[in-house]
Amino acid sequence: MTAARNAAEIPAGSDFLTAFEDVSAAVEAGAGLPEVARATGRALNASVAIVDSASSVLAVACASPDDESAVLSGAAGSERLDLRVADSVVGQLRYRVNGEPPPPTLLRMVSTLIALEVERSRGPERASEAAVASFLGDLLARKVTDRENIVARGNELGADLSAGASVIVARATPMQPEEGDWRARVLVLAERGARSVSPGALAAAAPFKGQPAAGHQDGELVIVVPAGDDPGLDRRAAAAILRELEAGLANFVMSVAVSRPAADPVDLHRAGAEALLAANVAVAQGEQMLAFEDTGAYRLLLPAMSEDPAELQRFHEETVAPLVAYDEQYETELVKTLESFLEADGNVAGTAAKLFTHRHTVRYRLERVRELTGLDVGSTDGRERLGLGLKAMRVLGIVQPQGPASERGAEGGRVHREEKDR
Repeated sequence: MTAARNAAEIPAGSDFLTAFEDVSAAVEAGAGLPEVARATGRALNASVAIVDSASSVLAVACASPDDESAVLSGAAGSERLDLRVADSVVGQLRYRVNGEPPPPTLLRMVSTLIALEVERSRGPERASEAAVASFLGDLLARKVTDRENIVARGNELGADLSAGASVIVARATPMQPEEGDWRARVLVLAERGARSVSPGALAAAAPFKGQPAAGHQDGELVIVVPAGDDPGLDRRAAAAILRELEAGLANFVMSVAVSRPAADPVDLHRAGAEALLAANVAVAQGEQMLAFEDTGAYRLLLPAMSEDPAELQRFHEETVAPLVAYDEQYETELVKTLESFLEADGNVAGTAAKLFTHRHTVRYRLERVRELTGLDVGSTDGRERLGLGLKAMRVLGIVQPQGPASERGAEGGRVHREEKDR
């Protein structure tokens, strides 16, 4: 029965072999993915697009721009087939047939050839990505400290670091489940944005020494922008990265942070720490772009974050960590109330107005703060220690719990009233 079914899937010998041979010949000749896509279109009698695992379009063979748009968007009549090499998905074949559906056996054989070609064509690119990630990781971890070595390795990767550079940390977090390798897509977009301003920029996911990977499973998304004649080049690169992320990603929360320029490439590890601190503060404050110079008093905590993050963590645990744990367990807003109280210069009425709650509720929460931390907001020392604990929490990248009233569109839980009810 199986043999009969397989035989039925395969068209009369010459047609099947001719169709398959056309694709095979393009692969064997090393003609490149555009020719492979055209051969696939002829073999399947279909409009074809080949995309990688990050959803970047690698090659298209379609009759018109409208046809291409329909194939890529998955419009009616379009199909998608994962391109696999062993257990890894390396991309997708997207196609829309112009007549009868192609035999499943032909489709499987053609997709296997395309997957191997995609894997082969991306080999040098992956090697380059690995080299950049290794270099940036060594810089941030201070594994490479010799100036000549840093400049030489930068030159090998196309970046002139002899006059120094700035470091940018970019983060993008999806608000809903995403298909494919969205992290790779974020890297591609960030790199494109940086290089539109600074062609020698280097981008990779790289870990910071002693820091959790808050922005990426393999580390933070780090972009090094070589110094140029324009003193504002790094900020323009950061703005270009943010524009690319906003244009290329939907339903993502994103932030971009930039360090001060490091005039000596040996100091790039310090610039990396500045960018990381600014990124943590940006996320905590809900800002899309933030420069280290604009972090205010948070800058004073840079040495602690860079040299002894464990001590900073201990201070956080001795001050506001019990409030964070309480909020997470009981879905309360002690951290937010404390933060608002300090921003209101210790004014209970101002805090209540900002939180749209009653003054008695604010006083009750502040009493819970005292019970949990042993620090009284009524004393100067208590306010100072709690305020510094909040800053330590942000610098460490610890995001305070967010209740339903804090979600986008909830407007802080405020209930609108008609004029007559006021």
